[in-house]
Amino acid sequence: MSEYTLQQLADHVGGEVRGNSQLPILRVATLQSATGDAIAFLANSRYKSQLETTSAGAVIVSEKDDSDAIDNAIRVANPYAAFARIAQLLDTTPKPARGIAETAKIAQSASIGKNVSIGEYTVIDDGVIIGDNTSIGPHCYIGSETQIGSGCTLWSGVKIYHRCVIGDDCLFHSGSIIGADGFGWAPDNGKWLKIPQLGRVVIKDNVEIGASTTVDRGALDDTIISSGCIIDNQCQIAHNVFIDEDTAIAGCTVLAGSCRIGKRCMIGGASAINGHISVCDDVQIMGFAMVIKEITEPGVYASGIPASGHREWRRNGARFRQLDDLFKRVKELEKQADDNN
Repeated sequence: MSEYTLQQLADHVGGEVRGNSQLPILRVATLQSATGDAIAFLANSRYKSQLETTSAGAVIVSEKDDSDAIDNAIRVANPYAAFARIAQLLDTTPKPARGIAETAKIAQSASIGKNVSIGEYTVIDDGVIIGDNTSIGPHCYIGSETQIGSGCTLWSGVKIYHRCVIGDDCLFHSGSIIGADGFGWAPDNGKWLKIPQLGRVVIKDNVEIGASTTVDRGALDDTIISSGCIIDNQCQIAHNVFIDEDTAIAGCTVLAGSCRIGKRCMIGGASAINGHISVCDDVQIMGFAMVIKEITEPGVYASGIPASGHREWRRNGARFRQLDDLFKRVKELEKQADDNN
């Protein structure tokens, strides 16, 4: 377990110490559960009263929320971001593997960097390149000619198909699948002809892929996920999708083939983005949204039907089926009003 003084933590986040600068901090915690060896944070002024009851050794606060109720503090402009950076320093998450397991199967033509860990029963295929300080957990598969950069972490059961390219400092959670075939088929007299998926998946630096998320390879060109993107669990990224930098996608979202998502977008859980459309930069899409046409202006977008009582839902469903008739009646009434005028 790492130990830092309060001053060291403040220096790390560019903050100002109030109180005992040499106070040792071992861990991070919430205001409610913290003890004297922990640092907590206050990011929302509504919870300022909790400063009077917390047992935290120190608290990360904004200048306006600082309080004499706590003896030690780090004052910063953005407490939540500062907490995240300090939590990274004090992270106790173990690596998915230590050293190279005897049961790992590594092709002779593979190139393995320095300080790489490979877990039990993992298979590294021909021509694979793995950068320094990358850790690959047990029961993973890395397909032929795939490249994985430095400082990456693959938890158990990650599968990366052939010729994929992964950048530096990426994190893949268990069960994620990178480079499976896109859903490409041609109809032929009532039968389906498979179209070989010949593109790759290219994932840039500092990307996190959630558990059981699938990223399909491109049909001819590549599927691309740009640097800084974060994708939650159980998402489907179809073939030839392009996601630009620093976009966040919440769980169970589906991006259909060849859609393009801009920079710094936030897509809520269980959303669906139609194929072959574009979403511009700085768009926030609320959960359960269905996007069926291009979004060209930054802003917040929503769709979906909120839950309601069953009787109310049935009444509204019946009314929805009558919507076209109602529209026609209104148009006719408008026409009659115009004729009378």
